[in-house]
Amino acid sequence: MATMSEGRRQTQPRSSSSGRETSLWSSGFGMKLEAVTPFLGKYRPFVGRCCQTCTPKSWESLFHRSITDLGFCSVILVKEENTRFRGWLVRRLCYFLWSLEQHIPPCQDAPQKIVESTRVQNLLSARVPGGAGEGQAPDLVKKEVQRILGHIQASPRPFLVRLFSWALLRFLNCLFLNVQLHKGQMKMVQKAAQAGSPLVLLSTHKTLLDGILLPFMLLSQGLGVLRVAWDSRACSPALRVLLRKLGGLFLPPEANLSLDSSEGLLARAVVQAASAPLGLRTGALVVLRSLWSHWGCSRRICSRVHLAQPFSLQEYIVSARSCWGGRQTLEQLLQPIVLGQCTAVPDTEKEQEWTPITGPLLALKEEDQLLVRRLSCHVLSASVGSAAVMSTAIMATLLLFKHQKLLGEFSWLTEEILLRGFDVGFSGQLRSLLKHSLSLLRAHVALLRIRQGDLLVVLRPGPGLTQLARLSAELLPVFLSEAVGACAVRGLLAGRVPPQGPWELQGILLLSQNELYRQILLLMHLLPQDLLLLKPCQSSYCYCQEVLDRLIQCGLLVAEETPGSRSACDTGRQRLSRKLLWKPSGDFTDSDSDDFEEAEGRYFRLSQQSHCPDFFLFLCRLLSPLLKAFAQAAAFLHQGQLPDTESGYTEQLFQFLQATAQEEGIFECADPKLAISAIWTFRDLGVLQQMPSPAGPRLHLSPTFASRENQEKLEQFIRQFICS
Repeated sequence: MATMSEGRRQTQPRSSSSGRETSLWSSGFGMKLEAVTPFLGKYRPFVGRCCQTCTPKSWESLFHRSITDLGFCSVILVKEENTRFRGWLVRRLCYFLWSLEQHIPPCQDAPQKIVESTRVQNLLSARVPGGAGEGQAPDLVKKEVQRILGHIQASPRPFLVRLFSWALLRFLNCLFLNVQLHKGQMKMVQKAAQAGSPLVLLSTHKTLLDGILLPFMLLSQGLGVLRVAWDSRACSPALRVLLRKLGGLFLPPEANLSLDSSEGLLARAVVQAASAPLGLRTGALVVLRSLWSHWGCSRRICSRVHLAQPFSLQEYIVSARSCWGGRQTLEQLLQPIVLGQCTAVPDTEKEQEWTPITGPLLALKEEDQLLVRRLSCHVLSASVGSAAVMSTAIMATLLLFKHQKLLGEFSWLTEEILLRGFDVGFSGQLRSLLKHSLSLLRAHVALLRIRQGDLLVVLRPGPGLTQLARLSAELLPVFLSEAVGACAVRGLLAGRVPPQGPWELQGILLLSQNELYRQILLLMHLLPQDLLLLKPCQSSYCYCQEVLDRLIQCGLLVAEETPGSRSACDTGRQRLSRKLLWKPSGDFTDSDSDDFEEAEGRYFRLSQQSHCPDFFLFLCRLLSPLLKAFAQAAAFLHQGQLPDTESGYTEQLFQFLQATAQEEGIFECADPKLAISAIWTFRDLGVLQQMPSPAGPRLHLSPTFASRENQEKLEQFIRQFICS
């Protein structure tokens, strides 16, 4: 329940029957604004920079110096000025004339280039197993190459592409008010395209419209026809023919055959020579149905496309191979600690790869497979960092965490997002933004007018809270470091003070830096890799120091100088130890605390400022849905019916999460994605084991966790990080 009141009344205290209205943060913590802008001073934060460690040259050369001065443009706004002609008739036919002027590069020699590629030529000359020398005539292999190539792609038909662009432009103008694109981000992509190398674009697919909207956007910006990869199983034969002529790519079924199949080997060679895909799009008919449903909406919507900074793949391959080190599985790292067999955290990184294993990936060497997986971590980190936070995510977070004064806290949270280098996708008058956000969430909230200008916002109980939790999860990457640190502190205090104890009592305890490092490492290893978004080139201990620095910067931790110890800020008498002098360059941070021997005597306390208890609770609640789902999955181990397939056990766990949500009235954990994440994590932890069977792989409960005692130890280990 929350209250939204007039701006002129926000500065006046209000009284109620129970006394002064409580507020999550005091008025001095944040600044209330009547208007919200996505700027810090004159500039808006730039997001989506590539990795400076792995691609330093791209980080420098492919960055637009004036990017912060450039604004946005609408890619569907086509006027008379966008054509070479002028006049009354041109203003009415500008869409059609614009589509005629689009540059569509020819690609008649593409089939010949593919046949002449190295891998295909090796097959034709029998230099690899499965080639023409093993019972197949070269002419037959050439015909097979042509057949596979015909299934994959066709030469784009300029007339069809222009006709489709014209029709899509008219349709998008009926669907959207505008489709915003940052000019500076587009300048960087165009600069990378001018280098002459093939341009590969990977999409995170925020919506079902990406497979159609993104190629149109890039065509309108002069990058030519984009080759988009589609899943042929979701398209009818007639639709596949049309999409191939519009520039679509379809992977042949043979590409996913076993590695010892000659057909699969040939198909993968052709695919490698033919593709520069945007990303696999599944369900073309679903996209069309989604477009049709949007057509029936009475209000047009706004859309925004984010482009991260491009980087050289060749530069990444050379740099990434030098950053590889030893890694251990999650079972080796955490299972002994969960069971109480040891207390020390191994000084190594976690190996947790959830990349789907497909035929083209299996065709690569083990070293190249690892390179692809780590590249996906970099791409995912950049894509999440470049996405703007929307007003509905902020509103859902404030409502779920029962904030009282929405106007002031919405402004404060927006400012905190911008200060952390993330972008927001809204601006305007504060009251208008809140009303618009609440109108978008009207299926999950009820608005009650209690007096003139004041609204009481009440959450509707039920499964709709799961949708609010999904929206609030968009804020997690912004506050992830602080949230990990807060939950780690909660785990450190769990055995020392009562969970419901006063904040003043918790602030008395001294927290050593080594203890904080250990708790942060334990939580880091427990969290999934796709949530943590830790780059492969970044060590865990560097991330621990980053988390600790964030907790100090936001005011939750204050340094406590013990008697006889050197001040943490006294750097005058500090000398570089031999250990620090010979560290690899990738292990340096901005702090001198990498030398852990010097950090043994450093202690911290929880700050006693008035805003800290509520802010600490806010950070812990960001990770609560995931951690609670993991804890409930541990409690479900003795009830689950095993062995079962992964999909079957996921359905069992999801039904248990729903039943628990109905009993407790907390629906944030009743999410099938959280159930899948819990099962994958438990499989890596050694709680569940995947074994082959005639009907396919099946999950079994590990003998180690067959006892209730070890199951309770696992649940207790997870619940120490949850703040009630």
